[in-house]
Amino acid sequence: MQENPLVTIICLAFNHEKFVVETLNSVTEQNYQPIELIIVDDCSTDNTKFVIDNWLLSHPKVQFIANEINIGNTKAFNNALKFAKGEYIIDLAADDLLLPNGIQIQVDAFQKSKFKNIGVVYGNAEIINENGSFNSFYFPVDANGKVITNRKTGDIYSSVLSSGDSICSVSALIKKEVFDFLGGYDETLGYEDLDSWIRASRVYEFDFIDEVLVKKRTVSNSLGTNFHKKNNRINISTYKILKKALQLNRSKTEDLALQKRINHEIIHSYKIRSLNLLFKNICLRLAISWRKKFKNYSN
Repeated sequence: MQENPLVTIICLAFNHEKFVVETLNSVTEQNYQPIELIIVDDCSTDNTKFVIDNWLLSHPKVQFIANEINIGNTKAFNNALKFAKGEYIIDLAADDLLLPNGIQIQVDAFQKSKFKNIGVVYGNAEIINENGSFNSFYFPVDANGKVITNRKTGDIYSSVLSSGDSICSVSALIKKEVFDFLGGYDETLGYEDLDSWIRASRVYEFDFIDEVLVKKRTVSNSLGTNFHKKNNRINISTYKILKKALQLNRSKTEDLALQKRINHEIIHSYKIRSLNLLFKNICLRLAISWRKKFKNYSN
């Protein structure tokens, strides 16, 4: 009988004292084995480390990395990734929750997928508030709990470029070889997911599981709540990501997809009155126009 592949879960914590135990328990309560759990506390300023230390008394085999200084999510994850032995990786924030059968469903999806070069499977998520109460679904569902709008699968590169093709990161099971190919997350960016999906989908196929696999918590100090602030690191990072994507494009269709996303960022830059960012995005839009006019595309 073939053994189940090892799944590594990297759980990143920063000031998550209220939620981290529930998150860690959602890992140990999985109906799938084997699982390798690596916990990272990125120098929390509350009691998160103390709470984790107490939890570890009952789970002494779990790896724990306690950073002495705050280095940010991307660096903290990459440091933990060096120790990962699993064939698959899950990036878990310490306020989100895995449903008990989620990993089993994800691994089954990998093994049964019709795609030959699959690197990522992901599913839907239930959005909960700080108290754990239901808010919404990440992808809207019908009365039967199935997504209303079909998700593109397989080669999703152009789709990711044009719309960001929103993927709930915590619902994703990712082959370790994808991270090896990417060299981990880009540590120069203020957030990691869009850049990772673009670069990964350039090479690997994606599959979607039309089931709720996780509960994703929205909290007042989350990264997303700061997304629309003027000149913050998130908006600058998006510009850098799209500039990098321009070098990955191979066809006019892909350039048109990227152009659609850049147009959105130009409007966003104008709305938040960030003139520097507006200028950068307009220049990127002009670069696309120049390519479409003069470049001899191979396909």
